[in-house]
This record gives sequence, structure tokens and C-alpha cells, in this order.
Amino acid sequence: MKRHRTGDRRRTVVVTGGSAGVGRAIAHEFAQHGWNVAVLARGEAGLQGTVRDIEQAGGRAMAHQVDVADAEAVMQAADETVRAFGAIDVWINVAMVTIYAPVQQTSPEEYRRATEVTYLGQVHGTLAALKHMQRRDAGSIICIGSALAYRSIPLQSSYCAAKAAVRGFIDSLRCELRHDGSRVRLTMVQLPAVNTPQFDWARSRMPRRLEPVPPIYQPEAIARHVYRAAHTAPRELWIGFPTYKAIIGNMIIPGWIDGYLARHGYRGEMTSQPARKNRPDNLYEPVDTDPGAHGRFDDRALSSVSAANPRWLKLGIAAALGTVFVGALAAARAAEPQRRLR
Repeated sequence: MKRHRTGDRRRTVVVTGGSAGVGRAIAHEFAQHGWNVAVLARGEAGLQGTVRDIEQAGGRAMAHQVDVADAEAVMQAADETVRAFGAIDVWINVAMVTIYAPVQQTSPEEYRRATEVTYLGQVHGTLAALKHMQRRDAGSIICIGSALAYRSIPLQSSYCAAKAAVRGFIDSLRCELRHDGSRVRLTMVQLPAVNTPQFDWARSRMPRRLEPVPPIYQPEAIARHVYRAAHTAPRELWIGFPTYKAIIGNMIIPGWIDGYLARHGYRGEMTSQPARKNRPDNLYEPVDTDPGAHGRFDDRALSSVSAANPRWLKLGIAAALGTVFVGALAAARAAEPQRRLR
């Protein structure tokens, strides 16, 4: 088993929300490369399952039963990780909750809770990581975002707003770290739809069972890109063509997308099956099971996905738009003498 070391110690990653879904897959990916993996999550059963996965994959595990909305508990988990493993080399903020409901059917308390976990949870994790990374002037912090950080959709206003807030927070912090000459690196990874258990335990007021908007990708495909991003530290990483399409499309034709989502967005987030009545959700308390990384969409999920640094995508778009503009300007100038002769 290949091990990445700093001096004579294994490197250490902390993963919040690491007991299921994308976080679980990320924890396993790092373990396969011989890292120490500290996992923060609320549910005891999921944490125990993740520890077993990490150790079977060749990593060393540490579990913290923590709600990321509790800043003091997150800071304490970081301190305990450093005492156990010596340092934190990479911190990955994954933990999230969401509510599927129209805005007017979502209560102020539910908005507050979603914000505390999905946005402030990433702030708390970042602050805990910085406390230890700045002392060493080294380390990488990765915030797991979504295409929905750029292009909101109906029925998930709390989640979309929280992911957009994370993007604003990270952009501000990045400027401050550059001002200070810090070598701590920041990356935000924007995801497409992923096959995770969240669709069976997210709070929902919808009449039918939830599903991600296809195409859907397996969490391990995401985890491989996150592992590489921990080493290369791009400013942002966009994973999957649907992510490129949503972000770039919203830059160019936001009004058209508003109309499209108004017509099709509700249907795209639900299956044809009726919702289970009185099912538990994880908004305030964990659904304390051990589902692993996958949701119920294995038969539809793709096991590989592309990723791109948006710098090159944006340069390509700018070049294309520039070519169109120059061509239109040249055509207008060529037509000008003919108009004068009339």
C-alpha cells in the first residue's frame, strides 16, 4: 500500500459529513492511499461503518460524533485529531442538510437549521482547519459545493442559498490568505447529481419520492477527483458536464433557465412513486443507520465523470464570444459604405 508521508508520519485528512454519501466515498479514497482519516458526523452507526471501511482500506481512522453546526465541537475535534496524528494536511467540508419544499412551505426555523449545517458548518470546519494549518503555513481546505451554488433550482432554496454563501465566504477568505502571503490553499468543488442516501432522509413536503436530476454519478467517481484536487489545489473544480452546462448556461441565459425550471424543475426532482409517509429525516437528528456511500440509484448511476478547472472553460467561452463580437463588428463596418451609397 502506497503511503503519502510528511517526514516520517502519514498525512492526515479530516472529512466532515464522512459517514455516508460523498463524504464516505472521499474518506475511503484517502484511506486507500494510506492516509490517516478523521471523520466528523452525527450518527454513531454510520461513523462505526466508516471506521471499518477506512481500516480495511489501509488507512488509520478516527471518529468524532459531532454536529458541524456546533463550532466549539468542530474545533475540539480538530484539536483531538492533531494530538492523535500530529497535523492536519487536508480538511474537506462535506456535511449538509436540505429541505425539499416550496419557499412558502419552509419555516424560518428550517431555513436557520439548513444554514447552520450546510453553510456555517463549512465556516466552522474552515476556521478549525486554519487554526492548525496557519501555524505550519501549510495545508489544503476543500469545500464541497454544487452547480446549485451558481444556478438555484426550485424546491431547494435553503440548500442552494447555503452553497452560494459558501462560495462567497471562500472567495473572501482566499483574498485574505493571499494578502497575508499564506501558503494554505483553498479549493471549492462544484458537483453534479450524485447517487447518495440523502434523497431518502432529506426533509421533504413533496408528494412523491425524491431523486437527483439526471445524469447521476457514483460517489466514488467524485471522490477520485477530490483526492486529486487535494494535491493540485485548483481555485475551483467543476465535475461533470451537467455542472459545466448549468453554471455557464446561467451566465449566458439565466432568464430562459428560469422558465425551463418553472416548467420542468418540479418533475425532475421527483420519481413517479408516492412518498413514504412519516419517514424519518436528518434535519435535526441523524437517521442513525449505516447506508454506506450509495443511494438507491445504482442501476442509473455512472461510474466515471470528467472534471475541469473552470479557468480554461471561461477562457474558451471568452475567446468564443470575442470571436463572435469581432466578426459582428467587422460585418457592420463592411456594410457601412453600402448604407452611405443608398
